[in-house]
Amino acid sequence: MTDLLTRRLDILNRAEGGTLLAGGAQGVEKESLRVRPDGELSLARHPAALGSALTHPHITTDYSEALMEFVTGTHSRAEDLVQELADIHRYVYAEMGDEMLWNQSMPCRLPGEADIPIAWYGTSNSGMLKHVYRRGLAVRYGKSMQCIAGIHFNYSLAPQAWPLISELAGGAQAQQSEGYLALIRNFSRYSWLLMYLFGASPALDAGFMRGREHELQALDENTLYLPWATSLRMSDLGYQNRAQSGLKPCYTDLKSYLDNLYHAVNQPWPPYEAIGTRQNGEWVQLSTHILQIENEYYSSIRPKRVARRGERPLRALHERGVQYVEVRCMDIDPFSPVGFELPAARFLSAFLLMCALDDSPLLPQRGWCQESGDNFALVVKEGRRPGLLLGKGGAQVPLADWAHALLDRIALCAQALDAAHDGGNAHAAALELQRQKIDDPARTPSARVLAGLRETGMSFSEYFLDLGRRHALAFRNQPLGAAERAVFDAESRRSIQEQEELERTQTGNFDDYVAAYHSSLYD
Repeated sequence: MTDLLTRRLDILNRAEGGTLLAGGAQGVEKESLRVRPDGELSLARHPAALGSALTHPHITTDYSEALMEFVTGTHSRAEDLVQELADIHRYVYAEMGDEMLWNQSMPCRLPGEADIPIAWYGTSNSGMLKHVYRRGLAVRYGKSMQCIAGIHFNYSLAPQAWPLISELAGGAQAQQSEGYLALIRNFSRYSWLLMYLFGASPALDAGFMRGREHELQALDENTLYLPWATSLRMSDLGYQNRAQSGLKPCYTDLKSYLDNLYHAVNQPWPPYEAIGTRQNGEWVQLSTHILQIENEYYSSIRPKRVARRGERPLRALHERGVQYVEVRCMDIDPFSPVGFELPAARFLSAFLLMCALDDSPLLPQRGWCQESGDNFALVVKEGRRPGLLLGKGGAQVPLADWAHALLDRIALCAQALDAAHDGGNAHAAALELQRQKIDDPARTPSARVLAGLRETGMSFSEYFLDLGRRHALAFRNQPLGAAERAVFDAESRRSIQEQEELERTQTGNFDDYVAAYHSSLYD
């Protein structure tokens, strides 16, 4: 007798000549702060040569004018994905002057809160909506927290796969949506493994805490850390928000998830009501609700659907179902020039395929996230502690034992992906690299960061500035060819023209635009 994972893999291996598993898609969104040559945060505007941050499909900004975001297209092959990300970096470096990208999830030395520049997107109503939303993030969470950066990994199975493996009697859209919700439930159970394997932020610049109380230890006078931490970015040092503490989507079905977020974007929160939406005639936040918009909900994974221009993400999901998932807990790999290595992409594909195909029972309605949430929180702060135990079904099990058991399951998916792509062993080899980290925690990125700090005697900021200089030199020594550069140049010009057209042709004032945006959720 075979279990559900192996049965589903067999179905997909036999479908469409064994090529169906190669038909999934993956993409990356990578954030990086721009810094000056001395390692201080850049206060300069987004480089004009890179086009419009509002309308460029691949080069934009996130919270701050200095927080760049690179967005790849979707690819079926991890090699193509990482190559596109590298090409974006090479183009950007050619237009940055003497500035560099800060290739670490925790920020560089930051100026005072007032001096951190909020991203600007022009005077169109859609551009102002993005800008005012970020003003709201500033008043709700502080600007420093918004300078934390990461990797978002987007993943989908081929749409034809879901009807073949679904046990749901509904139509294709419902089968696909519920399949992704099942994936997310398993992800919530096992995402601690990703933090152990890929967490790369066990330390930070001491100035980041700005006098707040914390439990960090001093590595030197300018560096704070936790000795066994994997990802301080994903710990409670990151986004702390009492308003969001009650948002615990159970991922039982799409309707309950949407209802939970719909409530949050329509429910006032007293501290935000005290701030108001305007101060001295200026917009300071889009609403006084728990969430200004649904994207404000911070989670390690999200169900997603590409929205049309001006369409709310919730409405897109409600009307057309889940299209892919966005994994949001990955730290930047500071030892990789692009911040994301090819083996990581291959392993994530196998990990998420396992989450999609393996049995995924519903999570308990009450306290569903307690055990998985506790495991995640424990690993981000103490993941490399020898003999660490995690909760599993009410029992305590060694992290290493559970990790190896999961890797055995993921290995089945890695082998299937290799067979579907080219018959090689690239995915299996990527998995074995992760197994080495279980056997030897010194191989994890978080351990390598701390070892580098100790061996060089550098502070956090000095160490990553030095590493960033080397990455910058590598990109500048390998510029794009003329033909490749021409494609990027044309995209930059087109994005500027599109923003100018938006600003020239828009009608109505911003107040009415915000009101219409808030009312555009599904009925």
